[in-house]
Amino acid sequence: MAIHCPVAPSLRIPLRALALVATLLAGGAQAADGFPQKPVTMVVPFSAGGPTDVVARSLGAAMSKHLGQSVVVENRTGAGGTVAAAHVARAQPDGYTVLIHHNGMATAPALYRKLSYDPLKDFEYIGQVADVPMTLLGKKDLPPSNAAELVSYVRKNQDKVNLANAGLGAVSQLCGLLFEQAAGVKLNVIPYQGTAPALTALLAGQVDVLCDQTTATLPHIAANKVKLYGVTTPSRIRALPNAPTLQEGGLVGFDMKVWHGVYAPKGTPAPVVAKLTEALQAALKDPAVSKRLDELGAEIVPVAKQTPEGLRSWLRQESDKWQPMLRKAGAVAD
Repeated sequence: MAIHCPVAPSLRIPLRALALVATLLAGGAQAADGFPQKPVTMVVPFSAGGPTDVVARSLGAAMSKHLGQSVVVENRTGAGGTVAAAHVARAQPDGYTVLIHHNGMATAPALYRKLSYDPLKDFEYIGQVADVPMTLLGKKDLPPSNAAELVSYVRKNQDKVNLANAGLGAVSQLCGLLFEQAAGVKLNVIPYQGTAPALTALLAGQVDVLCDQTTATLPHIAANKVKLYGVTTPSRIRALPNAPTLQEGGLVGFDMKVWHGVYAPKGTPAPVVAKLTEALQAALKDPAVSKRLDELGAEIVPVAKQTPEGLRSWLRQESDKWQPMLRKAGAVAD
């Protein structure tokens, strides 16, 4: 005699939920097994030819070797990188659309009142890439000859000194803000629409001081067209071994660098994220990538940072550092 044991109604939903979870896990594993079956798009928030774009193209070419599919760079500019980040946050979470972004992922919540995404909640993390040191430059005929003299000079002439940057949310803005804070001054800040016009203004003597990354400033330093007051990292850098740090010049605790991370939309299956992380790590071991990043003054991060947890932890740390400072400074866009 067959015995019928009906499932109690209270157990039906949990059983369905378990079945759904099992299906999703199986789907994620299957997606990873076949991933990628078409090109992966790496979205860059800034213009072609810019520092982040150069890093992305070098990285993408090397990742494609490991993935067996092309990594296509797509430039989506606007609003300090938030246009690109919002696009990726809304993209299909299948691993075929990823974002490479710099410090702007940590600063955007403080800079933009109407941000449509949360950097800490709306992405899966793939890993960090490289750190790019920054340089504090002055126009060629600016009187101070070193960082200590520059600090003294701007303190005496802060109402006359013009500090350029590449616009709201740019790393040059962050570096300039940190310099003002460390020197205890408030300078005349002049924002430009990008690094190129800001550097052009400095080279023409139209502004006095600019802080920007080595990927943009090294050629002008080598040509002796600007005054170099120091690098922004705690230690001297390979690209400029004779250049002192700003800490050596008396700005105690000054530490600023451009960092890059790779992200995927929230919900991208864990096995797919793992494959992308493997491809990232393989690319960062590629001699061609190492050579290109070295030429830019960039330094590949340790392997522990080339991981989802490494990027997640760093983003939290940078968010805690910059957001209170930016809110205090009132640097907010609509």
